[in-house]
Amino acid sequence: MILTIAGRELRSLFLSPLAWSVLAVVQLILAYVFLIQVELFLQWQPRLAAMEGAPGATDIIVAPLFRTAAIVLLLVVPLLTMRLVSEERRGRTLALLLSAPVSMTQIVLGKYLGVMGFLAVLLGLTILMPLSLVAGGGLDWGLLASGAVGLALVVAAFAAAGLFLSTLTDQPTVAGVSTFGLLLLLWILDWAGGTGNEAATEAFTYLSLLTHYDALLKGVFDSQDVLYYVLFSVTFLVLGIRRLDAERLQE
Repeated sequence: MILTIAGRELRSLFLSPLAWSVLAVVQLILAYVFLIQVELFLQWQPRLAAMEGAPGATDIIVAPLFRTAAIVLLLVVPLLTMRLVSEERRGRTLALLLSAPVSMTQIVLGKYLGVMGFLAVLLGLTILMPLSLVAGGGLDWGLLASGAVGLALVVAAFAAAGLFLSTLTDQPTVAGVSTFGLLLLLWILDWAGGTGNEAATEAFTYLSLLTHYDALLKGVFDSQDVLYYVLFSVTFLVLGIRRLDAERLQE
């Protein structure tokens, strides 16, 4: 049943002009960033050849590309998740879904996997850009893999938060704006590191989405960073399940 719901969500996304517009705009922006970084690397290459331990193509091209991709997706994912549940509630089809012989867990996971299927296509197209560099030279595969895993974890966290906020309202626009606001706050949370309170600084730094992602972009594959994103996603999915459970009990 989870896969059935996921397939329905994925089909509805690909039938939506919004999804195709998002796919086109994101790829256009990231392709532009990719070409700029390639041109920058070619300009620096003579000087890099004379440096000992100089950064390679993966550091100069791939890491900035993935960092930009995360920022772009922070803007885009709320547009994709805002309608997952709120649209069902506004169209009065949520009551039918809640009365169907499926659990809230199946509904939430099905919708989550559906939007993640679309985002996986988007991530795949993004990762193909740096892979095209293999034809012209070598890549740091460890750094590339770490950055790709980090980007996937970040996107999974974005989608989980967006799905939960979509369960709280019948207005997709409200859900989208709320998701963007929450994600942006968590993204820049480590900016409050200069509070003078060491405990608060450490807490803000740990809770920041950007802090853990930067570590993965640098090739530092720490299980704590991976666990942070897994717990983040699971927490918001559980909150979404509890929210729909409460709504079903009220009916």
